[in-house]
Amino acid sequence: MGHKHTKAEILEGAVAAAFEDGPSQLTFGGLAKRLGISDRVVVYYFPTKDELISEVVLAMGVELQQTLAQAFVDPAADHLELIKAAWPVVASPDADPVFALFFEANGLAASGRDPYCTLVPTLVELWIAWLAEFIDGSPQEQRIEAETAIALIDGLLLLRQLAGAEPADRAAQRLGIR
Repeated sequence: MGHKHTKAEILEGAVAAAFEDGPSQLTFGGLAKRLGISDRVVVYYFPTKDELISEVVLAMGVELQQTLAQAFVDPAADHLELIKAAWPVVASPDADPVFALFFEANGLAASGRDPYCTLVPTLVELWIAWLAEFIDGSPQEQRIEAETAIALIDGLLLLRQLAGAEPADRAAQRLGIR
């Protein structure tokens, strides 16, 4: 009897494929070929492509969240303190591929493509709620500060993706983040 692949192994392969080719290029057939298995095995664990893509995007979000959690040791007073703690982690060559995938997913969501148009807003909402926990203040203030932090950091990271590290670092410095 041959090797039985687990859902975790297939998801790991799907994440690797998404990093190499982008989430929009992820297919059952391509993933099965990459893993040396039948596409029916992939479908067994992920009955629809939307489920596969959702699991891949969520897995990347969890990975990034675990990385960022290390930067948030003490509660921040506001969005700037939060971004100052996060910038060294997110503005690194190791994080660039994760954000490239995230921005591709954002673009697909903005163009109305399923499952991205429902998945990405949900993911952003989860990020806002998660970041708010690391900010001092009332629940309303925490949420507003988290929204502001995401707006600024995503803008800086998009600049980093499109124009390079130096322009993003200069902008971060001008904002008082770096």
